[in-house]
Amino acid sequence: MKFNELDLIDELLKSIEEMGFEETTPIQEQTIPLALEGKDVIGQAQTGTGKTAAFGLPMLQKIDVKNHNVQGLVIAPTRELAIQTQEEIFRLSRDKKVKVTCVYGGADIKRQIQQIKGGAQIVVGTPGRMLDLIRRKSLKLNQVETLVLDEADEMLNMGFIDDIESIIKETPKERQTLLFSATMPEPIKRIGVRFMKNPETVRIQTKTLAASTIDQYYTKARDNEKFDVLTRLLDVQNPKSALIFGRTKKRVDELSKGLEMRGYQAEGIHGDLSQSKRMSVLKDFKKGKMDILVATDVAARGLDVTGLTHVFNYDIPQDPESYVHRIGRTGRAGEEGVAVTFVTPQEMSYLHTIEKLTNQPLTALRPPTSDEALESQLQSAMKDIQKTIDENGLDKYTNAAEKLLVSYSAEDLAAALVKAMVKDPTDVPVNISPQRPLPNKEKGRGRGKGKGSSNRGGGGKSSYKGKGRSSSDNQGKRSTTRRPKRNS
Repeated sequence: MKFNELDLIDELLKSIEEMGFEETTPIQEQTIPLALEGKDVIGQAQTGTGKTAAFGLPMLQKIDVKNHNVQGLVIAPTRELAIQTQEEIFRLSRDKKVKVTCVYGGADIKRQIQQIKGGAQIVVGTPGRMLDLIRRKSLKLNQVETLVLDEADEMLNMGFIDDIESIIKETPKERQTLLFSATMPEPIKRIGVRFMKNPETVRIQTKTLAASTIDQYYTKARDNEKFDVLTRLLDVQNPKSALIFGRTKKRVDELSKGLEMRGYQAEGIHGDLSQSKRMSVLKDFKKGKMDILVATDVAARGLDVTGLTHVFNYDIPQDPESYVHRIGRTGRAGEEGVAVTFVTPQEMSYLHTIEKLTNQPLTALRPPTSDEALESQLQSAMKDIQKTIDENGLDKYTNAAEKLLVSYSAEDLAAALVKAMVKDPTDVPVNISPQRPLPNKEKGRGRGKGKGSSNRGGGGKSSYKGKGRSSSDNQGKRSTTRRPKRNS
């Protein structure tokens, strides 16, 4: 479903379009209409399904911008989730100009009080800091119309259930309550019974993946090794069109610039780009003017991009639902697709979680060597030369060729041509800023390993054998070899 098919006001639709969203996710499609009707909703869904827009858009629609009191409240388990949620709601509200603020422990409480007094209409935050602000009489909830409990099971696990109930009691009884949780333990169900009015339940199950259409691989690499491994995989697998996911906007910018420096046809897309730039990049990608799109999860969510042959998770996603959403971009309509996920040694627990919840083990992939990448480029170059000869139209260049043959042998000229068509990555050094790995999930939450997570040795099946596509597969859209830019 498209967002413009929902009963949303023009200001919100404009912000959605500016963020690059087109299609709703399942949780959004089912939750937004119910919430717009004013109904209470219990949503059972994993992180990464698009929950923020599912509750954020109906909440924003109800906000009276002339009323400078708190009208919307979102309770989240962690500082990180609260900040992420506040940022996305702020972007969604950019055209309606709703004031959104975030409160959490460990930050200057005086500044947070000033922001609330400054007319905050939506407050996102963690339970402990919210209670502190309520006790100081700085956070008044008597005009709250929409209350959201996000990742309720995580708040239960962290011991926040009593705090949440205390906060709820400060809000009016005549309010709308939206509760989201990946699981539904009894204490969460009791919240639904005690504090919600005839809630509608929306369940979004973790998808299962069709192994027959998507070949899924992982490759272990340290963060500073990933880029060279990526470019070798691109050379060997030679994707017709690929989507590469980076965790942050800075990462996307550096990856797209680095790929361009090495001669690949690549551009990046994320939330900080202007609407016109985003639309221009997507248009070029859909038309085949470039074959690699680098994106953040937020920028890629809801985009109508089809026909992808490869998805590369340069940074492993934090949750299984994002993984499913990412790789589901390829292998559509019965076509084969390839998904490769880069995993640092410290992030293996996230791979185990993905395998466990999708019930599909990923195959270990040995990265191609530099020699294998070069050999693949040479094969592609020779195919392109053969194609150029077969197409003829070389009359204009015959005189120049004859002059060169006076001084050089045919073998030397052919070798020079091939050399000009392939690239040595070491000629163009690229530095990608290091990022901290995701926190060790198995230490922090005690989650077990999934199926297929043992025997993580080297070797394994290599997807690049037989997966490359010749120039004839590309229907003349582009050359299969990429040439580095050279100064003229």
